[in-house]
Amino acid sequence: MSSRREPSRPPAIPGYEYVRLLGMGGFADVFLYRQQMPRRQVAVKVLLATSLDDGARARFRAEADIMASLSHHPSIVTVYQADVAPDGRPYLVMEYCSRPGLAQRYRAERMSVAEVLRIGIRLASAVESAHRAGVLHRDIKPANVLVTDFGWPALTDFGIAATAGLLGDRMVGMSIPWSPPEMLADEPVADVRSDVYQLAATVYSLLARRSPFEVVGGTNTAADLVARIGRGALPPTGRGDVPESLQHVLARAMAPAPGLRYHSALALGRAWQQLEAELMLPLTPLDLPDDLPPGGTSAPGPDAEVAQTTRLRPVRTVSPEATAQLARAAATGSGSVAEPGAEEHVEVPDSWRQHVAELERAKIEPPPRRRRVGRVVAAGVAGGLVLSAAVVGVLGAFGDRAPRPEPVTSPTGAPAVSRAPVPAPTGLTASVADDTVVFTWANPSPEPGDRYLWGRAEPGRTTAMQLVDTPRVVVHPDAPGQVCIEVAIVRDDGRYTTNPAVGCAP
Repeated sequence: MSSRREPSRPPAIPGYEYVRLLGMGGFADVFLYRQQMPRRQVAVKVLLATSLDDGARARFRAEADIMASLSHHPSIVTVYQADVAPDGRPYLVMEYCSRPGLAQRYRAERMSVAEVLRIGIRLASAVESAHRAGVLHRDIKPANVLVTDFGWPALTDFGIAATAGLLGDRMVGMSIPWSPPEMLADEPVADVRSDVYQLAATVYSLLARRSPFEVVGGTNTAADLVARIGRGALPPTGRGDVPESLQHVLARAMAPAPGLRYHSALALGRAWQQLEAELMLPLTPLDLPDDLPPGGTSAPGPDAEVAQTTRLRPVRTVSPEATAQLARAAATGSGSVAEPGAEEHVEVPDSWRQHVAELERAKIEPPPRRRRVGRVVAAGVAGGLVLSAAVVGVLGAFGDRAPRPEPVTSPTGAPAVSRAPVPAPTGLTASVADDTVVFTWANPSPEPGDRYLWGRAEPGRTTAMQLVDTPRVVVHPDAPGQVCIEVAIVRDDGRYTTNPAVGCAP
């Protein structure tokens, strides 16, 4: 929001009555109007008269189209109408979010870790939904997250977003404090991992009450921030109630090299879900649409490196007749509905798997699918421990040993803040022999019943996750080129590595 100019004059729009100014931006102003029919308050974004060149008009039109295509998501601001005012300025009529947005809140108040994680997970589902539609936001920051009347974060301002076919177009108006190094280069580029960086940077700001590389009491010019972002050493939030595991997740999501980050917003959201489990917080679901495959049409940038976390093969529906089969799969050790002896592939919606045992015991019909958004990646189990969707599916192999965590207490008898995190495998190496690649690794702190979850990591493709008992897998490459896998340790009680190890060959 700028104070260097006077606000533009609100246009006269038939059917709408001007109320007041809401905000000012580099290319548009936002006003509060009262719509006559239906009667409601709306936010109207109006392009500035000085920004009426063909390029600005095209970006504004693209923003209207993008937001309209995504506004069914509960964490993306709803668009009602787009048109051109009588004075020639294009405008966008949107949902009015009356509560203070994150830009107003994050510097003014100390937000709890529980609330910040809940916000992060909901925004992750919004960003993932945009990516599945082939859209990069490219300007995720607190100022672009509003709060609905029901308290939900709502992502807005897709003014510099790009579709999958426009990943190399010129970026306009990026926000330096929350931008990754690749967007600040002489020739800026962006892909889904750039949005992952900005999403994590936004969550960091909510915790630290400052942008990630801002130095309190120091100089914070654009040049200072660009230099610190390039060095990539993420400073701690400075809060004693932020667990080290959360700091690690943020540092990984904001790694200077895109290939070291979570390769999707969904993967980052699942990492935050696991943190909710470790902190024994209420579980926040990831809302994702049914009609788009994981990954959508978006593609990684030209410097793409293999991702660290996996995606699921989408399954549209599960009929009532399949309930018993799903229950048998969970109870007998099959990770999917497959023939006996098949590998433990994840092909079952995780929102169903968490209820399968109860449904089978109660002998009742499955519940209808939730809401208009469709599949909900709840990533939970009956015992109350959150797991990533991939792990939930495969951990059906544990049968009666599925996670049933008991209350964790400190030596004084008081509830503990979190459970000890499960470490990542170490020494992940690969050896190539003929047409196979053998990966081996070590368990730095083995416990009875430990197993390993592994899968091929390939950006833009679904991944079949598998459980193995020994720290060794043999991979048969489908084609020449680099082969990468990720590996996590899975404890007997269902806990698992939050940040899997990644190894590649050659």
